Amino acid sequence: MNEPVLFEARDDGIAVITLNRPETRNCLTAEIRKGLYAAWERFEQDPDLRVAILTGMGEKAFCAGGDLKEMVETGMRVPPRDLIPVPYDTVELSKPTIAAVNGAAFAGGWLIAQACDLCVASTTATFAITEVKVGRSSPWASPLIHMIPQRIMMEILLTGKPVTAQRAYEIGLVNRLAEPAALLETALELAGEILAGAPLSVRAARETVMISTEMGRSAALRAARHASEFCYNSDDAQEGPRAFGEKRSPQWRGH
Repeated sequence: MNEPVLFEARDDGIAVITLNRPETRNCLTAEIRKGLYAAWERFEQDPDLRVAILTGMGEKAFCAGGDLKEMVETGMRVPPRDLIPVPYDTVELSKPTIAAVNGAAFAGGWLIAQACDLCVASTTATFAITEVKVGRSSPWASPLIHMIPQRIMMEILLTGKPVTAQRAYEIGLVNRLAEPAALLETALELAGEILAGAPLSVRAARETVMISTEMGRSAALRAARHASEFCYNSDDAQEGPRAFGEKRSPQWRGH
């Protein structure tokens, strides 16, 4: 339990990854970054794990962001491209991820929560992009324009002021809210709903969302059709309709 990042591989196909330095508000120190890189790699390489939940230890902070002390000591200017393990960016992942935000998600903490596919937040959580407060910048926030309206994004970045979990839910940054004690349970329920789907269908669905985000309408349609062919041609694509006709639960095989 003393590791900087905890990894739980559950029997139901869910991995729970926990930032485990509450005394430093789970900020992205070198040991946290190293542990997080290893955890994401373990999740991706394990064929029995299909969904990952990322959360933080303690009630105060999910992740308070980058290690400002390290930035001062190293004279860091432009951060190295691979400094922070960011899902689907500096970390190659092909499976769904859920951020379970238990407290403050500031700066780099917002970044890693934003990068996950889905977000469940405690009602006591707060979100902020605080770079203007410390003379830094947040180029990583550019994908936010696909999640929240422009004027709201502008205010968040220009002021650096925190928004509550309720406000984050209202603007579409958060999928579900939960009381603090029920946060992980709520995230696990959401993961379970994903697990109920056929693995190849889930993968194709995720690719369709990302393709649609990054391309124009016609190009996205063509790319999404291509991304779905493997799913359509799988054994599971026959098992699903067969199970429906036989009024039983499908037995997914992932191929």
